[in-house]
Amino acid sequence: MKKTWQILTNEFISVVSRRSFIVTLLMVPLISGIIMLVVSVLGKDTQQMVGSLISAPVVAIHEGYVDHSGLIRLIPPEIPAGRLTAFSSEEAARQALLSGKISAYYIVPQDYIESGEISYVRQDFNPITGISQAEFFQTVLRFNLLGGNQELATRLGQPLVLNKVSLAPEPERDQNNLMTFFLPYGVTMLFYILIMTSAGLMLNSVTTEKQNRVIEILMASVTPLQMLVGKIVALGITGLLQTVVWSASGWILLRISGSSLSLPASFQLPTSILIWGAVFFLLGYAVYASLMAGVGALVPNLREASQATFIIIIPLIIPLIVISSLIENPHGTLSTVLSLFPLTSPVAMMTRLASGGVPFWQLLLAAGLLAGTAALTVRAVARMFRAQVLLSGQSFEIRRFFRALAGKAA
Repeated sequence: MKKTWQILTNEFISVVSRRSFIVTLLMVPLISGIIMLVVSVLGKDTQQMVGSLISAPVVAIHEGYVDHSGLIRLIPPEIPAGRLTAFSSEEAARQALLSGKISAYYIVPQDYIESGEISYVRQDFNPITGISQAEFFQTVLRFNLLGGNQELATRLGQPLVLNKVSLAPEPERDQNNLMTFFLPYGVTMLFYILIMTSAGLMLNSVTTEKQNRVIEILMASVTPLQMLVGKIVALGITGLLQTVVWSASGWILLRISGSSLSLPASFQLPTSILIWGAVFFLLGYAVYASLMAGVGALVPNLREASQATFIIIIPLIIPLIVISSLIENPHGTLSTVLSLFPLTSPVAMMTRLASGGVPFWQLLLAAGLLAGTAALTVRAVARMFRAQVLLSGQSFEIRRFFRALAGKAA
């Protein structure tokens, strides 16, 4: 235990004293603070500009129609008076258009019931505006096709009012709000970056010490398991330090700039996600840091190790590929399987937690499976350090890696 503690403290001090680590730790909150400050300063002007646009008076647009079919007999009450003017002939409507009394007019042919075709005449070419204005005339046609039945016309315009009822826990959020997607996406990316950054530190540490032959000196005085556990815990604490600093600074910045960037209460992440986030970060980091250490034990240098890490992180990338499905259906089969499978659960489970409620038994099961995988991985990689001298200088091969992981390389 004493030797493990010595390795832990030495590794922790070595990492946190690096200039690159300090700059990264401080610059991320600093840059975020500058961005928030700029947005906050410009926020009032932006809100005033948007408000003026929204509150700007709407110019009434008057249109006309010529009904050769004799269908239109009544105008629905929701159509403002004077909004549509009836003309007896196309020539009269054309004269009104040219004189500026109306902006456009519709021609309903005699065979409208059979063809459904209507002509829309205006002086300028503006199909987008024309389509939006045609909604008013569609209301008139629908009302008259139903014989003036207002209730039936309203129901035909909105035939379905869907009330969703689910037995699974659902997020209390507006599914049409962009934050419903971007909030879980941001949490997912944050945990992916934190796990990969901390695991990458393990890879860099092992490969550097192996290349400098420091690891051989350490192996003479400590067991492989003591060395590996000391490094994993030290770098895990380093990752937690980053998580705490970045999360705390983000919370403070949101509080300070609440007037311009505050989120609705339904979009605030629950406190429980911080607790479970720490659990899945530590366990997920233990698995991938151990695997990275195994890669570092097998390769001759950091350059070749970096090329080999892609094979190791493939399971962690899968949730990022299917993140849309995880967010849209957090309780589906795919989401459940990925959040329970140990190699994908550190990222997939955080996506589900940020998207909506997750059953407590699934959280416990996923954490238990991940903890068991972490313990097995640490022991398996410790066996690889006994064989690392024999494998020193050899190129990375996936078959050799898994054989060494299973203890068959010694």
